[in-house]
Amino acid sequence: MRIGVLGAGAWGTALAHVARAAGHEVEVWSRGRPLEAIGKAQGLILAVPAQGVRGVLLGLKAIVTNAIPLIISAKGIEQGSGLFMNEVVADVLPQAEPMVLSGPSFAADVMQGLPTAVVLTAGEISHAHQWAEALSLPHFRIYASDDVKGVEIGGALKNVLAIACGISDGRALGDSARAALTTRGFAELTRFAAKLGAKPETLMGLSGLGDLLLTCSSKQSRNYSFGFALGAGKTVEQALAASRGVVEGAATVKIAQALARQHGVDMPIVDAVHAIVDEGRAPDQEIARLLARPLRAEIT
Repeated sequence: MRIGVLGAGAWGTALAHVARAAGHEVEVWSRGRPLEAIGKAQGLILAVPAQGVRGVLLGLKAIVTNAIPLIISAKGIEQGSGLFMNEVVADVLPQAEPMVLSGPSFAADVMQGLPTAVVLTAGEISHAHQWAEALSLPHFRIYASDDVKGVEIGGALKNVLAIACGISDGRALGDSARAALTTRGFAELTRFAAKLGAKPETLMGLSGLGDLLLTCSSKQSRNYSFGFALGAGKTVEQALAASRGVVEGAATVKIAQALARQHGVDMPIVDAVHAIVDEGRAPDQEIARLLARPLRAEIT
């Protein structure tokens, strides 16, 4: 097939590499080039930062006129609207068929041919299977799902929780603290997903628990590294400037916290990251607040 990849960053480059290795003709679009270059594609992979998705889609409106499959690899929630990426596609480009690719994966690992497993979700499970088979490689396994909302929630929220784990390690709080944050963060993630109608088993899979475990424990993660810099004493501005690329969690946390409040979901770790990133609160102050929370049953 002819596949267009929108975005020439690390992840877009890695996905273009996967598509070529799977035997497809690939056209990569980068900012500054005319979008018409990908106009004849039979499928599109959207690999731009979450907050830039709407702008790229608006540029596609005059080009995409049919029900083309559009695979979203951005992980985030749109600021202002509170929409997840598949909802942004439905809003701007309703003729396209949104799918979401997510899971524990670093672009560098994929480029090196290291074993990686991810999940591809679509409204119709048969379509997810079709594209999973079309893009899978021996070392890049794609599982199919029909829980679009669950896969999106896992991908977006794990970035915020990875910032919390990075802050903990930046403050040298130890491995036990990181394990506790990851576990309690996962509890927040599953509560939020259940409230929004996602399937619980989706969050136990690659796009939920799998991605969370990877992102909360590796300095390859921009979100973890950003949090580590905050914990080590850098300001938000300094930590963002030192990042190797876009820190999706820093852009997502404010709207994630607002949605949690809107839906009545208790997410104290997300609240703490929001207070540090968006309100300038000191990490030690938020750590003390978390540790002072009343004791209760673990499972309620």
